[in-house]
Amino acid sequence: MADPARPAAHGLKRPVQSPRRARHTGRLVAAAAVAVLCAAPLSPPAAASDDAPAWTASPSGGGGGGGDGDGDGEGRPYFYLEGVAGTVFEDRLALTNPGRKAATVRLRGKGNEGSGSWIALATAEVRIPPRTRAEVPFTVTVPPGAAPGEHPGAIAASDGGRTTDVPVHLRVSGPTLAALTVEDVTVRGQGDGAVIRYALVNRGNTVLTPRLAVRAEGFLGGEILRRASRTLPERLAPGERVERTEPWPGAPALDAVDVHLTATAAGGARGEATATASFVPLGAVAGTALLVVVLVAGGTAVRRVRRSARPLTPDPDSTRPERPLAKAGATT
Repeated sequence: MADPARPAAHGLKRPVQSPRRARHTGRLVAAAAVAVLCAAPLSPPAAASDDAPAWTASPSGGGGGGGDGDGDGEGRPYFYLEGVAGTVFEDRLALTNPGRKAATVRLRGKGNEGSGSWIALATAEVRIPPRTRAEVPFTVTVPPGAAPGEHPGAIAASDGGRTTDVPVHLRVSGPTLAALTVEDVTVRGQGDGAVIRYALVNRGNTVLTPRLAVRAEGFLGGEILRRASRTLPERLAPGERVERTEPWPGAPALDAVDVHLTATAAGGARGEATATASFVPLGAVAGTALLVVVLVAGGTAVRRVRRSARPLTPDPDSTRPERPLAKAGATT
């Protein structure tokens, strides 16, 4: 049975083999420091024209090791490397210029979580004569502490007008962990519906292709939304986070709902999250607010009318007969 985590062969004539592992790291590092370019004219020379396709970048047909050395370039749409942490791999990138004008191509490694820095090219810039193929050696040095799992990267080739990425699928041998979380779920009304926003985070050490299922329940417990699990277009590298939105046309106009998201992926990865949202029509809110204002104002006016119509109660002290004050020094 094929390893589900290993990239598919894409209908190749022969299986993609891993490049040979270097026996002496020092020799490979030294080789990477020198631009060893194997240039060869293409045939037939009479086929060149001004409208010939632009230069191309692809893995060398012979491979850095494990290929059959036929140099035909078939069977390797990408580089595939596999080994334990601390391994140094070597391979070659083929640059082909079928046109009549020379091309200058710049090269660099790229990748997530530092995997791009593991790629060391023999040269950062290559001038390719017309109708010529140049092969550029490079090494990939896996740090001793690299986590097991997939570490995708690429070699980016550009000439100022366009950029081509040649994928480098790197798999570090060892125990793998598939872990996926759903985070920061929010639900907001929008137009005649709503939008569910959420984030998916790959917490493991293997590349994941997530699937998502959505379910929502109303205030009285009835299910008002159910979407079966479906595959999402993203591939999440280890540690990668992606923010997504899920449109919800026809969301309820007046209800309190609980929205449940469930994300799954190969290897037993599973993540769940729930968000609560209340849908209240703007007209209803405005009408209710106006009614409250009217009731409060009416109650205040009634209290004022009642207070003004209440008869005055005389002051008890004002009805008492006046008593003459005793003069100072008088006797009884």
